[in-house]
Amino acid sequence: MSRPAPAIVILGNGSLATARRIQQLYPQAVIHGLVDRVDGADRTYSDFGANLRQLYQQDTPIIALCAAGIVIRTLATLLLEKGAEPPVLAVAEDASAVVPLLGGLGGVNDLARTLAAGLGVAPAITTSGELRFGTCLLNPPSGYALGDLELGKRFVSDLLAGEPVRIEGEAPWLAQAQLVEDQQARLAIHVGHDEREPSANELLIYPRSVLLKVTQEVSMQVLRDALHEAKLAWQSLACVVADDRMMASAGLREAARELAVPLRFVSADEPVAAAAWREFANGVSVGVADAPLDPQHIGRARGRLAVIGLGPGAAELMVPAVKAELARANDVLGYETYVRMAGPFRADQVLHCTDNREEMQRARHAFELAAQGRSVVVVSSGDPGVFAMAAAVLEALHESADPQWHNVDLEILPGVSASLATAAQAGAPLGHDFCVMSLSDNLKPWSIIEKRLDLASQADLALAFYNPISRSRPWQLGVALEIVARHRTPQTPVVLGRDIGRPGQTLRVTTLGELTPEQVDMRTMVIVGSSTTCTFPRADGREWVYTPRWYGDKP
Repeated sequence: MSRPAPAIVILGNGSLATARRIQQLYPQAVIHGLVDRVDGADRTYSDFGANLRQLYQQDTPIIALCAAGIVIRTLATLLLEKGAEPPVLAVAEDASAVVPLLGGLGGVNDLARTLAAGLGVAPAITTSGELRFGTCLLNPPSGYALGDLELGKRFVSDLLAGEPVRIEGEAPWLAQAQLVEDQQARLAIHVGHDEREPSANELLIYPRSVLLKVTQEVSMQVLRDALHEAKLAWQSLACVVADDRMMASAGLREAARELAVPLRFVSADEPVAAAAWREFANGVSVGVADAPLDPQHIGRARGRLAVIGLGPGAAELMVPAVKAELARANDVLGYETYVRMAGPFRADQVLHCTDNREEMQRARHAFELAAQGRSVVVVSSGDPGVFAMAAAVLEALHESADPQWHNVDLEILPGVSASLATAAQAGAPLGHDFCVMSLSDNLKPWSIIEKRLDLASQADLALAFYNPISRSRPWQLGVALEIVARHRTPQTPVVLGRDIGRPGQTLRVTTLGELTPEQVDMRTMVIVGSSTTCTFPRADGREWVYTPRWYGDKP
C-alpha cells in the first residue's frame, strides 16, 4: 500500500515560506501549522507532540521544520521496530539544511535528496551504505521485497569492508550503483521468486510477481502450503485474487492480512494478469508473471464506505480514526458545509457536495461508488449516529437487494456530538440520565415531539435540543419550553451553546424562566437541566453547570 502524501509540520509563521517551497515539490503535501501561531496552514493542530506521533503512527512521511532533537525526543517512545517506520526529516526553517532522521528502509534518503535539490542545498545523509554505493541495498524499489533484514545488514557490512559482489537475476535499479562486481565473488545479490534458504552470503530480493487465486474459503496456511509446493517464496507474492462473490469473507481478509498482501476481486470469467497458472488443492491456483505485478491493475479492491463524524468543528476534537479515514478516501460525500470542514483534500480526491436535505440520495450514491471498489467517506458533523447520516446509510442498505452493496466494507466512525461538546464547555449538565431530541418536525409529526417532550420532562431527564428553531418554524421552541415548564421550576439551569468548536463560538448559562426563543437560532444547542442540575461560580466570573450522579440524599 502506498504511503499518504507528506505532512509538512511547522511551529510558526517564520517557517511558512520554506513550507510552501517544499509543497511546490510535493503538491499533495499538507502543511500542518500550530493553531494561533501559523496563518495560512492547510491544517492546524494544538499539540505538536500528539500531532507528530499521530502522523507517524499513520505511516505518514513527516517533514518537520524545526530542530532535529525536538523531532527525535517527540517520537522516542514510538521507535520500537526499525524497518516499520515512515520517512522523517528535519528541515531548517530557512531551508539551509535537510536532515534525514528516520525511515532508512522507507526511502528517507531519496526524499532528502529530492528536497535538498529543490531547496538548493546538500542533504545531510550519513548512512554509510548509501554514501558508498549511492543506493540503499536494503530498500529495493516498489515491486520487490527484501528477504531477511538482519542477514542483509551483515551482508552490507561485508560489502563496506571491501568485498566484491556478483548479481544474479534482473536488478536494473543497481545498474548505476557503485558496487565492486566480480562473477566469482563469495557474496551475491540474488533476485528471483523461487523459495530459497537464507544465507549470510546472499542478499535475497524477491520480485513480487506471484499471484494466488482462490475460489473458496481458505486459511493463510493453505495459501502458504500452495506456495511451498510450487517452490515459490512467500515474499514474492504480489496479491491474493478471489472471486468477487467472496468479498464479504472475513477469513479470506484475515489470510491476506497475515500474508501482508492486498486482496483483489474478479468476476468468475475475468482474466487475471499475464501469468502461467498451476492448479493446487482446495481451490487454489498459483500464477507467476515475468515481472513484478501492480495489484492496483488486477481486478478491484473490496469497496469501503465509512460514515464519519467530524465532531463539533475544531480539528483537535476530531478523532484520529476519522482523520485517517479522510486521508485514504477516494471520494468524500456530504452537505457542502461539512465537506469543506473536513478538508483540505488532495487533488486526486473527488468531492460530492449536496444539499443537506438529500440524505437518501447521498447514501445511495455512496454505495454505488463503494461497490466499484472505491474508498468512500460520508461526512456528518458531530456524531454520524445522532440525527445524521449513519441512519440514512443503513436505511439505504436495508432497502437494497444489490449483493454488491451488501459486500461493501461498511463502518461507522464516531465523533463528538454537539450536545456533548456543549455540555463539556459548560461542565457536566448531562452528568446523569438525559434525553436528546430534535425539535424539527421535517421527518416526524409535531404531535410526537410534544408527547416525547412531556414524558421526558415528567421523567426528570436533562434535555438536549437539536434543531431548536428556524425561520420556517419560529413558534416551536416556545411551545417546547412551555411543555418543559410544566415539570421544571423557573430556576432550572439552561445552557446555550452556539457554534461550539467553531470560530466565534459562544456559551451562555441562563435559566428556564429567563429563556426566550429570541435568544436561540438554528446553530444553538439548548440543554435544559433536570431538577438536580446545579450551578456555581467559576474563577473567571462565569458559571459551572453540572448534574450530580445521585438522587435524594447525597451518598
